[in-house]
Amino acid sequence: MLLKKLVFVLGIVLLSSCLMTKPAEAAEKEAIIINKSINQLAFYENGKLQKVFPVATGRTRNMTPEGKFTLVNKVKNRPWYKEGIPGGDPRNPLGARWLGINVPGDWGHTSGNVYGIHGTNQPSSIGTYASSGCIRMYNEDVIWLFDRADKNIPVYITSSSLSFTALAQNYGVGSAKAVAGYEFFNETLRYGSKGNSVAILQRKLNITDDGMFGPQTLKAVKKFQTSKGLVADGIVGPKTRKALFND
Repeated sequence: MLLKKLVFVLGIVLLSSCLMTKPAEAAEKEAIIINKSINQLAFYENGKLQKVFPVATGRTRNMTPEGKFTLVNKVKNRPWYKEGIPGGDPRNPLGARWLGINVPGDWGHTSGNVYGIHGTNQPSSIGTYASSGCIRMYNEDVIWLFDRADKNIPVYITSSSLSFTALAQNYGVGSAKAVAGYEFFNETLRYGSKGNSVAILQRKLNITDDGMFGPQTLKAVKKFQTSKGLVADGIVGPKTRKALFND
């Protein structure tokens, strides 16, 4: 009888331990990564890249802080206290959702009320350097993120030429395996271009992704443009990008 009781108690302890550690393990697999060099935000859930969104960041590089932070609050239709504009008002520059991050040294505030990821009433600013430090998103995108991102997950902000997969590996985020089709870029690319956007283009074209727009990439782009009835000029502008990512 005593042995049965000991086995029962041990089972309860082990079960409790599993239940206690599961949330921590889940948190390690969820993260937000923001790359200011291309103004994009990646959301990782269950260790996998779920979606990448275009964003707007600070007007100068030092306005949007870089480093590892934490998502500490979430607010629907947050008021714009500075101008007394209520939440949900079309004039409100914070848009539909606010996800606050705790940035040490932000005038003593670490509660997520100074720097945040939020919507906007200026959608034309997305993809540019336009904010006073926050990260702007389209309202429909920030609502999607708001509904999925849990509080206390890490938020990494950087300026890098690395892909999100490489950044996630560096940060130790989950399995760091990308979901095909969610990488994209906004800039126009041509022969001689370099960087992460070129690597994304090369992956879309199923060629070596060395980040250098050379003869092989030029040939592949022209072939793709011809197949889509586009002008085969080798320049990856808005029409070619649209065809690439709607393919």
